[in-house]
Amino acid sequence: MSESPPTYGKAGLVIIAVCTMFATLMQALDTTIANVALPYMQGSMSASQDEIDWVLTSYIVAAAIMTAPTGFLVSRFGRTRVYVTSIIGFTIASALCGAAQSVEQIVLCRLLQGAFGAALIPLSQTVLLELFPREKRGLAMSFWGIGVQVGPIAGPFVGGFLTENFSWRWVFYVNVPFGIMAALGLLFYLRETKRNHTMRVDWLGFAALSLAVGAIQLLFDRGEVVDWFSSTEIIIEAVVAGTSFYVFVVQMLLGREPFLSPKLFTDSNFVIGTFLVFLVGLNQFATLALLSPYLQNLAGDPVIMTGFLLGPRGIGMMCAMLIAGQVLGKIDVRLMVGAGFVIAIYAMLSFTRWTPDVSHEEIIVNGITQGLGAGFIFMPLSTVIYATLPANLRVEAAGVFNLLRNLGSALGISITGALLQTNTQVNHEILGSVITPFNRALQSGAVGQLWNPDTAAGAAALDSVINNQANIIAYSDDFKLMLVITAVVMPLVLLLRPNKTQVLVSDEEKAQALH
Repeated sequence: MSESPPTYGKAGLVIIAVCTMFATLMQALDTTIANVALPYMQGSMSASQDEIDWVLTSYIVAAAIMTAPTGFLVSRFGRTRVYVTSIIGFTIASALCGAAQSVEQIVLCRLLQGAFGAALIPLSQTVLLELFPREKRGLAMSFWGIGVQVGPIAGPFVGGFLTENFSWRWVFYVNVPFGIMAALGLLFYLRETKRNHTMRVDWLGFAALSLAVGAIQLLFDRGEVVDWFSSTEIIIEAVVAGTSFYVFVVQMLLGREPFLSPKLFTDSNFVIGTFLVFLVGLNQFATLALLSPYLQNLAGDPVIMTGFLLGPRGIGMMCAMLIAGQVLGKIDVRLMVGAGFVIAIYAMLSFTRWTPDVSHEEIIVNGITQGLGAGFIFMPLSTVIYATLPANLRVEAAGVFNLLRNLGSALGISITGALLQTNTQVNHEILGSVITPFNRALQSGAVGQLWNPDTAAGAAALDSVINNQANIIAYSDDFKLMLVITAVVMPLVLLLRPNKTQVLVSDEEKAQALH
C-alpha cells in the first residue's frame, strides 16, 4: 500500500466510501440477521433443529474457508475485479436464499453467500486505508469499525422487524438494493490495482485445510442425527477430516511455499491468542443461536421483541472495544483479557439460572454484560497476537485468526444444537419416569382432570408439559457447558506475553482488531 493514496475527486471519494460501507454492512448484518428468523424458516420448511442450524453454520464455514485466499485473488486478478465480483455474488446468493423452497436450497445458497462475502470485510478495510492519507486513517478506521459493529447490533432488530411485518425471506432480500448500488459505484469509480500474474498459492494446502474444516463441521452437524460413530457416515467424515489435516500439516512443514508458514505456530502469543479467540467465537454465536428459539418458543416472545432483546449485546461489545482501544498499550493486556473473562463467566452464570419467565430487563442487561465481556477479550487479543510476530507473517496470521474465530462460531452452534436435542430426550425420560397413575399429584383437583394420563387428551397435555420442562433444562445444560469451558480456559491468559514496547498500535492492526 503506497504512502500517497491515489487522488480521487470529492464526489468519487464520497461514492467509494459510501459503497464500501454498504458492502461492509451487508456482510456484517448477515452474521446475525438470520438468527431471529430461524424458527420461522424451520416451520416454513418443516426442518429439524439440526437442519435449520445449517443455515447459520454453512455461511460461517464458507466465509472462514474463503477468507484465506483473498490476498492471492486480489494480487492475481486485481482488487476492483475481486471486490465487485464478491459483491455481485453475495447479492445474487442473498436473493437466492430468499427464494429458496427447501432447506437444501437455502443451505447451498448460504454457502455461496459466505464464500462470496468472505472478501468484503478485508477489502473494505484496505480500500478505506488507501483512500485516506496516513494522518486521517485513524478516523477512517473508526468510521469503518462502527460500520462493522452496526451490522451485528442492527441484525436482530432488522431481522425481527422484516420477519414480523413481511416474511423471513426479506432478511435476505434486503441485501439486494444495497448490493446493486455498491457494485455499480465501485465498478465505475474505484481504480483497478496492478495484477501479479506470477503470484502462486499452495492449492494443495488450501484444499486439504478446506476439506478438513468442512468434514469436521459435517461431523458435528450430522452426528446427533445418525447416532455418531455407530454410523458409517460419521466414520468416513472423521477419516476425511483426520487425513486432510495430516496432509495439510505435512505440506505446511515440508512444502516449498506452504499455504501457512510453520513459523506462525512457534509464537506462543499467536497460538494462545487464536485458541482463546476460537472459544470466544464458540461462546458468542452459540449463545445467540440458542437464545432466539428459547425466547420465541419457550418464553413466547414475538420475533420483533426477540430482535429487540438480542440487539443490546452488540452495543455492549462495541462499547467494550472502544474502551479497550483507548487503553490498549497503557495497561497489561492480560489484566484486560482476564477482566473480560470474568465478565463473560458472570453473564453465563446468569444464563444457567434462567426460566422462560425471565424479565426483559434482565435479558437486556445480561446481553450487554456478555457483549462487554466478549469485547474486552476480543479487542486486546486480536492485537496482542500480532505484537510479537514479524511483519511478513501478519497477513497469514490474520487469515488463521479469522478462520479459527469463524470455525469456533460454527462448531459452537453445531455442538450446542446437538446437545440440546440429546439432553431434551434424556430429561424427558427422567421426568417421565416419575409420572405414573400412582402419583398423587395427578389424582385430584384441576390437575387430575387436565393432566389425567388415563385419557388421550390428558396424556397429550401432560407430555407437552414434560417436554417443555425437559427443553428448559436442556438449554440450561448448554449454558452450563459454555460456562465451564470459559472458566477452564481462563488461566491460559496468564501465559500471554505482554509487549511493553508496543504502546502505539498501527491503523492496520486496529482495523484487524475491529474485524
